[in-house]
Amino acid sequence: MNRYSLWKYVLIVAALLFGVIYTVPNFFGESPAVQISSAKSTLKVEATVAGRVDEILKQGNLPAESVAFDSAGAQPSVRARFATTDIQFKAKALLEQQLNTDPTDPTYIVAFNLLPNTPQWLQSLHAFPMYLGLDLRGGVHFLMQVDIKAVLNKRLQGLQSSVRSLLRDKNIRHSGISRSGDTIEISFRDADTRSKARSTLAEMQELVLTDAGAGDDLKLVATLRPEALKQTQEDGVKQNISTLSKRVNELGVAEPLIQRQGADRIVVELPGVQDVSRAKDIIGRTATLEVRMVDESVVRGTEETTAIPFGSELFKIGKGAPVVLNKEPVLTGDYISNASASFDENHQPAVSIDLNGDGGRKMREATREKVGKAMAIVLFEKGKGEVLTVATIRSELGSRFQITGMGSPEAAGDLALLLRAGSLAAPMDIIEERTIGPQLGADNIKKGFDSVLYGFAAMAIFMVIYYQLFGFFSALALSINVLLLVALLSTLQVTLTLPGIAAIALALGMAIDSNVLINERIREELRAGNSPQAAIAAGFDRAWATILDSNVTTLIAGLALLIFGSGAIRGFAVVHCLGILTSMFSAVFFSRGVVNLWYGRKKKLSSLAIGQIWKPDGETLTTSGKASAKREVK
Repeated sequence: MNRYSLWKYVLIVAALLFGVIYTVPNFFGESPAVQISSAKSTLKVEATVAGRVDEILKQGNLPAESVAFDSAGAQPSVRARFATTDIQFKAKALLEQQLNTDPTDPTYIVAFNLLPNTPQWLQSLHAFPMYLGLDLRGGVHFLMQVDIKAVLNKRLQGLQSSVRSLLRDKNIRHSGISRSGDTIEISFRDADTRSKARSTLAEMQELVLTDAGAGDDLKLVATLRPEALKQTQEDGVKQNISTLSKRVNELGVAEPLIQRQGADRIVVELPGVQDVSRAKDIIGRTATLEVRMVDESVVRGTEETTAIPFGSELFKIGKGAPVVLNKEPVLTGDYISNASASFDENHQPAVSIDLNGDGGRKMREATREKVGKAMAIVLFEKGKGEVLTVATIRSELGSRFQITGMGSPEAAGDLALLLRAGSLAAPMDIIEERTIGPQLGADNIKKGFDSVLYGFAAMAIFMVIYYQLFGFFSALALSINVLLLVALLSTLQVTLTLPGIAAIALALGMAIDSNVLINERIREELRAGNSPQAAIAAGFDRAWATILDSNVTTLIAGLALLIFGSGAIRGFAVVHCLGILTSMFSAVFFSRGVVNLWYGRKKKLSSLAIGQIWKPDGETLTTSGKASAKREVK
C-alpha cells in the first residue's frame, strides 16, 4: 500500500544530487581579482592580451594565482586572480599604467572584481554561487548626467533638415539655411518669398517665426517655443532611460535599477554584479548613433594630409578610418526599429536593418542620387566619434537594407546589438561611480542567515517533540526544501536580497505548514480507527487537496508581485514563487518517500510514532508516543 515505485526514488535521488551540486558552490568563497576589458567599440580583447598581462605582472613582481582569457559572452576579457587585496590594488594600478598609453583616452578598462573559488569541474556543470543584492553583497552604482545642450542641438539639427525639406517640396527658393546659437536662420532675397515661406513653415507648430534683416538680406528666424524646449529636454532624458534599460536587459544583467533623479540625471544600479568591468563597459557604451555620407571631395587615403572641407569632419578611430564625413547626418539611431545579424546573398556576415516610416523616407531621399558612393555609421561615446562601418551604397535604400562586409559573424552581432539597442538622445557623463563592497552587507548577511537558521532549528525541534518520528521526517523534508531552493537560486543566478531572505523564511513556514496538515490528517485517520498503513495512505492523499489549494492561492499572489512589482519586491516574489514549488515537492513527494521507505516494508504495523493523540473512545490519552490503531469490533 505505502511503497514507492523505483522511478520515484530515482527522481528523489536525482533531486538530492542536483541540490547538493548546485548549492555547494556557495560555500567556496571568492578571491580578489582584476578584469581587463576593451574600452573601444571596435577593439576586442584577444587571448594574446592574457600573455601580455601575465608578463606585466611578472615584471612588476606581482604574482597572480592565475591569468585566464574569458571569451564567454559578447565582450571577451582577461581575468587575473590574486591571493590578497593588497596585491590586487597594486596590480590594478600597474596594469592601468602599462596598458593605457594615453590616460585621457584609455584603450582598456581595468577594474576590481571578485572571482568564485568554485572548482573547475563544478564550473563545467554551470554550478556557480548565487548573486547577492546591493544590501547583501554590494554591486555597482552610477549617477549619470545627460548633456541637455546636446539634446537641444540634436533637435535643432532635425528641425533644420525638416525646414529645408519642406521648403524644397513647396519649391520655395531661399539663399541659405544656417544655425546661430539656438535659432535657425533662413535667408531670402525678396519679401514675397519670405512671406510664402512663413506661411508654409507655420504648420510646424513648435517653432516661433520672426522676421529679420533688410534690403536684399531678408531673414526668417525660427526658434523653439518654451514649452517645446521643455518637452524636448523631458523626452531626451526619458529616451536615455529607455535605451539604457534595453541595453542592460539585453546584455543579461539581473534586476537592474534605472531611474531618473532630478532634471537631467539618471541613476543606474546593478545589484549583485561584482563584475565591475563588465558593468562599466555596459554603461560606458551609452552612445549616440548617426548615419553620415562620406565626403567624396576628399580622396581616400589622403584624409590626414588634406584640408577638411567646411561642413565635414575627420574621424580617425574605427573600421574604415581615417575617413572624412559630412557633419549633417542622414538619420540617427532614433529611426532604427530593428537590427539583426544575417548573411548576404554570398553567405557572408551582414547586418539587416529595419527603419520606421520616417527613417525609410529619409534614407530613400538621401541615397536616391548617391548610388556608388560611401556611407558610414558612427558611434559617438563621450563626445568622441568612432566609425563602426563604412559601406558603399549599391542601390537606393529604403526601410530595409543590409550592411555587408562585416568580416565575421561576431562583428555582425556586435554591430546589430548596438543598433538594436537604440540611440541615446544625447551623450551622458558618469559623474558618480560607486562600487559597494561585500563588507557593507556583511551584517545583513549574518542577521539574515541567523534568522533562517534559528527559525529552522526552532521549527525542527518543535516538530520532533510534537510529532516524534514523523516530526523528524518533516524536519528532514524542510532541510531538503532549503537545499533545493538555494540550488535553484544558484542555477538561475537570481539576485538574492534581504527581502529574498525573508521569502526563504516564509517558504520554510509554508513547507512546515504542509507537513503539519499531513501529520494531523494521519492522526485523524488513526482516531477514526484506521490501521497505520491505511492512515498513512489516507493522510497523504486527503491532505494533498488542501495543500494544493493553499499553495496555488499563495503562488498567485507571488506571481502578481512578480509581474507588477519592481526592485526588492520582485526579488521577494521570485524567491517566494520558487519556495512554493520546492516546498510542495519536499513536503509531499519527498516526505512520503521517506515515510514509505521507513514503514512501507512492514506488512503488519501496530503503531505509529506520531505523538500524543486521543484514542477513538476519547476516554484515555496515549502518552507513550505511539498511537494505538486497534479497531473495536461490535
